[in-house]
Amino acid sequence: MRNLLKFCYFLIFMVIVSCGDTASKKPKSTDVKDSNLQVEATPVSESKVILFFGNSLTAGMGLNPENAFPALIQKRLDSLQLDYTVVNAGLSGETTSGGKNRLDWVLNQRTAIFVLELGANDGLRGIPLHETRSNLQTIIDMVRKKNPKTQIVLAGMQIPPNMGEAYTSEFRNIFPDLAKKNNAALIPFLLEDVAGVPDLNQTDGIHPTVEGHKILAQNVWDVLKDIVQQE
Repeated sequence: MRNLLKFCYFLIFMVIVSCGDTASKKPKSTDVKDSNLQVEATPVSESKVILFFGNSLTAGMGLNPENAFPALIQKRLDSLQLDYTVVNAGLSGETTSGGKNRLDWVLNQRTAIFVLELGANDGLRGIPLHETRSNLQTIIDMVRKKNPKTQIVLAGMQIPPNMGEAYTSEFRNIFPDLAKKNNAALIPFLLEDVAGVPDLNQTDGIHPTVEGHKILAQNVWDVLKDIVQQE
């Protein structure tokens, strides 16, 4: 199938902070040399790349990779005959600090659109908000430095009120603030209509099911569709 041939995965499943599980599926197009993320991936076409850079939500933890929302975006693009290759760079357990540290090798390929989905694990761990904000800004700066023409899409996130109202509110505001500051597109809340819905989440209550990922894909597409048609 065309979408499976085009779709490039180079993620490894690690332990998510909130549940301690590991993924059981190995991406088809990944050559994992060791546990230090020495990964080789070769683009399969000259089409424009949409890079999804995130944590276990992007990786599709607990599901086959083709059921994760980035793969569903690839199917949508293919159905519209839009010449894009989606790359899933989701890594379970990833924080903004970890993402910042692994970004250089991820950016080795030319990227037309960069979808940044990080921050949830920071919030669940209670990482100081100024650190999360700073790390996200650094990632955006690194992407722009590598290629100023890359379109950046920031996935908004919210967390339960466990850390207190002030922390929860300020965390939520990080994403629209950074999107406005950096002239980036914003997905207001990636988990809209999925978070807190038992039937749309796996038994851990955090990671979406197959049906949940279909909704995530629509939340992303609502923002992404205008960008890909302008590229």
